[in-house]
This record gives sequence, C-alpha cells and structure tokens, in this order.
Amino acid sequence: MYLAFAFDVSASMGANDVEWRSKALKWDPVVAATKQFFLDPASEGFKASLTFFPGPGGRREMCSSDAYTTPAVPMTLLPSPAFGEAIDVVTPPDDRSWRIGTPTAYAMDGILEFIQAERQQNPGKYAIVLVTDGYPQECRDDTDSIDAVVERVGAALASDISTFVIGVDSPPGEGSPPSLTNLHQIAAAGGTGEAFMLDTGNAAATSAAFTEAIEAIRGAAVSCTIPIPPAPDGRTFDKQKVVVSYTSAATSTPTTLDYDQSCATESAWRYDEPLNPTAIVLCNDTCAAVQAQFEVSLGVDFTCEDVIEVPL
Repeated sequence: MYLAFAFDVSASMGANDVEWRSKALKWDPVVAATKQFFLDPASEGFKASLTFFPGPGGRREMCSSDAYTTPAVPMTLLPSPAFGEAIDVVTPPDDRSWRIGTPTAYAMDGILEFIQAERQQNPGKYAIVLVTDGYPQECRDDTDSIDAVVERVGAALASDISTFVIGVDSPPGEGSPPSLTNLHQIAAAGGTGEAFMLDTGNAAATSAAFTEAIEAIRGAAVSCTIPIPPAPDGRTFDKQKVVVSYTSAATSTPTTLDYDQSCATESAWRYDEPLNPTAIVLCNDTCAAVQAQFEVSLGVDFTCEDVIEVPL
C-alpha cells in the first residue's frame, strides 16, 4: 500500500495571530500524531510520501502544480524517521514565518502526477491522505475550489487512486471559521465515505483523534504478508493444509489463490520460508492486483486434509 500525504502548512494551522490559529491546539498535536504514525512499527509494509502545501514562494509559485510533483519525502518504506525530520524543517521558526494560502487543487494535481509516474515503476494500491484545516483559497476561485478538488479526486478514483481526508477544525473563538463540512465532498468523491473531522481545543484529544483516523485509514489497506498465528494448544501447524483467498467490496464471493513457491503462477502466494514458514506472502503480481482494490480482505483457512504440496 502506497500512501501519498498532502499536508497543509498554511498560517491557519498555527500562526498564533488569533485565538483559533493556536499552534498549541492545532499544529502541535496533529504533528505529534503524524510523526508517531510514520515511526509506528505497525506501519511496517506500507510506503508513504509527504508533500507540503502551500509551497514556498509567492502566489505564482504556489498556484502551480509543478510545485507539488516532487514530495519533500519520496515514497519511503515505513517506519522511517525521514518524515518527522521533514516536518521539523518545514515548521516555521516563529509566528511570522508561516506560509499563506491553501492551493489544494494544485497540490492534488502535482501529487497525482507524482503518483502516476511512481506506479509505472511500482504497481500497487495508491491512495492520497489530505490533511487540511481549510477550504482552498488564494488562487483563482474557478481553478482552486472545493468543486475543483472534487473533480480532481473523482478523476483519480477512476484511475484506482482513492483519497482520504483528515479535516482539522479550528478551535472555538472570536472569528473562528465554520466547520469544514465541505471536506466530506472531497472524501466522497475520493471513494472513502466521509472526511475524518478533528475537533481542536484540547491538544491531547486532537492528537488521539488524529491517531484514530490514521488507524482507520491503515485498516482500509491490506498487507501482502500475513503472519502465521500460533497453533492452538495440543495442535501443530501443517503447512500443506492451508487455503488462501481474498474478497473485495465489489463481490461477496472469495477468490481462491494458488500456492506456488516460485511465484510463476498467476494469482499465487508463497511461504516466506518453505522449510519452516512463519508467514504467508502474496506474490508480487497478486499483491498488486489485490491492493488495487479498495476494501479488500484476505482469508486464510486451515483444512483437515492436504490441499497443497510444499517442496522440501
């Protein structure tokens, strides 16, 4: 699973110039939870990239998709400290150094261009994770609006790229903007239901809610490596009595995969170590085909009789 993060670093995330732009209530807890995800051993097997928006420079630079085709962190196997280090670099040193604007549509264009090039080399399931606290603004209204973003993520979904949205609501206070309910339109167009909306006002609660949202996103993906669980008491694992299948959201009928340790067969799986297996591994082509579908589950059944022959 490949996750391309689009991370809002605009002034409203923590410039501290008004009450609802509190860095302590918005930026700090969201960043803390984000860093934890990228370091979490439970993220092993995923790859992720990280793109910040708006980009540096004036309106001309930030309102261009070219500013977002090269992520701050390229597709990197998780867990990794590279993401936290990149976030530290982009965090403004003072309240006056925050970037202005939310060019969401242009960020989506650049990230989608990056994904299209990336998956030519590395096929598989790709998804965008948009983290933002505001509606598109500062660029032309007709090219950077909620409708424009919806159009882009809808086209991405048609190319098997789904979009998750984590909305960071502003804490209550004088002049605080309304709730970001329009972000649900982006998530719906991206094929992921509703946006995850984070209330801000309590830093610990915000960080916990972000972590919960990330867990849900991680749970929507499927790993191509399945650890073999310990056998129940009084029993032993028999590596020749295993059936592996998958079921997608498009059908309720499981598709059975073939065992082939050499992965020469289409729709096949193998053991990590055939002499003493500890995990079931989908072959590369099978993994790419399974991960290309949203909401898919893998099934492993242990039978009473031999159903496969494992070479010794």
